Amino acid sequence: MKQLPDRPARRAVHPFLSLWSPTAATMRLWALAAVAVNAGITVTGAVVRVTGSGLGCPTWPRCTPDSFVPAAHDGISPLNTAIEFGNRLLTFLVLVVAVACVIAARRLPERRSGLVRLAWIQPFGVAVQAFWGGVVVHSALNPVTVNVHFLFSVGMMAAACLLYARAGEGDAPPEPLVHPRIRALGSVLVGAVLTLIVAGMVVTGTGPHSGDELASRFPFDIETVARIHADAAYLVVGLTFALTFALHVTGAPGPARRAALTLLAVELAQGVVGYVQYFLAVPAFLVGLHVLGSTLVWICTLRVVFTLRSRGPADAPAAPAAGASTPDAVRA
Repeated sequence: MKQLPDRPARRAVHPFLSLWSPTAATMRLWALAAVAVNAGITVTGAVVRVTGSGLGCPTWPRCTPDSFVPAAHDGISPLNTAIEFGNRLLTFLVLVVAVACVIAARRLPERRSGLVRLAWIQPFGVAVQAFWGGVVVHSALNPVTVNVHFLFSVGMMAAACLLYARAGEGDAPPEPLVHPRIRALGSVLVGAVLTLIVAGMVVTGTGPHSGDELASRFPFDIETVARIHADAAYLVVGLTFALTFALHVTGAPGPARRAALTLLAVELAQGVVGYVQYFLAVPAFLVGLHVLGSTLVWICTLRVVFTLRSRGPADAPAAPAAGASTPDAVRA
């Protein structure tokens, strides 16, 4: 007779059981799903832009003035409409995963208030993103509103990464695993990567892929902003190399060293894509690949920072530091 998998294993693979009777492992799987879908919809948003489909659905919340679903509309390609509408539909997938994170966090056998608060960021963020998507459409893809939309996605990915990290550890006060100066270098790296992302957004808002012929552009010189973006990339790679070197020479834990090496590899690959797309006059496919690379750089950067400290195993009881009053979701 074939032996059935034990209850924890069945729970890990059955979506309903993983929500109704979650464990720390299944909670972490839902958080990982949140990271994936937020990164995915960021990349598909770039696909909308590089295919000129940004106004494929010219109104919001309807797709066309008379319909919530794609319908023939003068001057708009059915393909562009389908691409933009498909990206809107992905919002519901992100929302489903977001709600699943909240349910799983609330139904954990040991209720962790910090984890629940982090989980609630996901559905709240989806609502904010949906509202701002309407602002983007009604502003005819103004580059400022488009870039704010992307920044919201960056924040959503960060919240999902934090949820993933916190789901796999306990609620003890953060304990450094490396020298304080190395942790400080990690924090500087996060700021540098954010600067790089913002510089890339300015390049995008100045470059040729606006999402629609009606969209406005930043009045900057594309060569100048591209050089600033490249300088920021050099800074990020340099900081990552310094962090990787420091972790290795100080005998830092294996996960931290591996995470830093992974980040460095992703950054170098991203740099190759960036230079190739520049010398090939920014082809649409490579732009989309570059956006994928930027999401991976951001996720890997956060992963490195989370490996530089420990908060004990997931089943360890919370032991706040004396006099501490900051919520554990913030003291990550």
